Amino acid sequence: MLFNIKKKKKFNYVVEGEGHPLVLLHGLMGGLSNFSKLIKYFSERNFKVFAPELPIYSLPVINSNVENISKYVILFLEEVVKEPATLVGNSLGGHVGLVVTEKRPKLVHTLVLTGSSGLYEKSFGETFPKRGSREYIRTKTEEVFYDPKIATEELVDEVFATVNDTKKAIKTLYIARSAIKHNMKDELKSIQKEVCLIWGKQDGVTPPEVAVEFNENLPNSDLYWIDKCGHAPMMEHPELFNEILYNWLIKRI
Repeated sequence: MLFNIKKKKKFNYVVEGEGHPLVLLHGLMGGLSNFSKLIKYFSERNFKVFAPELPIYSLPVINSNVENISKYVILFLEEVVKEPATLVGNSLGGHVGLVVTEKRPKLVHTLVLTGSSGLYEKSFGETFPKRGSREYIRTKTEEVFYDPKIATEELVDEVFATVNDTKKAIKTLYIARSAIKHNMKDELKSIQKEVCLIWGKQDGVTPPEVAVEFNENLPNSDLYWIDKCGHAPMMEHPELFNEILYNWLIKRI
């Protein structure tokens, strides 16, 4: 799916369809293409789907953290979306969605988390060992998915290019460290919005016990499992993910 990227002030984003606003928040090593099938599905079913490019690499290094990415999303909701939206966040995007919902609940209609950080996650670590090794990057990228074939050559190339770009690699590490330090367990009980958790049963980055802990600590949450699925259900099982999310959302809008 080719995206028509709109530019408004400092925002670069995709917008498709008309109806209830759905704002998609990608992960640290992810991008808008991770949500391509979701964008098509929901934009054809009375949803206005927004997918902003998060400022992973455009913030100054010292400001490269979860808090400042969340501030960016808050401004996006205020200046572009302009009405309470359903936030759909994968990995870091879920963490950002949690922060936005906790700090500015009036901007959020409902929240959807899939493979979200915010409690516990496994990552590349504190450094990028073997940065020059494409095979190492391929292995780490394949580990994100239950089916390693989802890690296409194009996807491996994207990750490889990122970790071998010194500036991008440093910013990625700063954000990853800030996500690990920014544990939200104490804030979860204050989030009163309805939350849909859609989790891969074989997620090795944010394992199933993370989903269970989210579900136990969020006051208004529903947990759905997808079998034979890793860290990015909307990529690995897009049809089932979309069906679960659609059936959950239409009862709430």
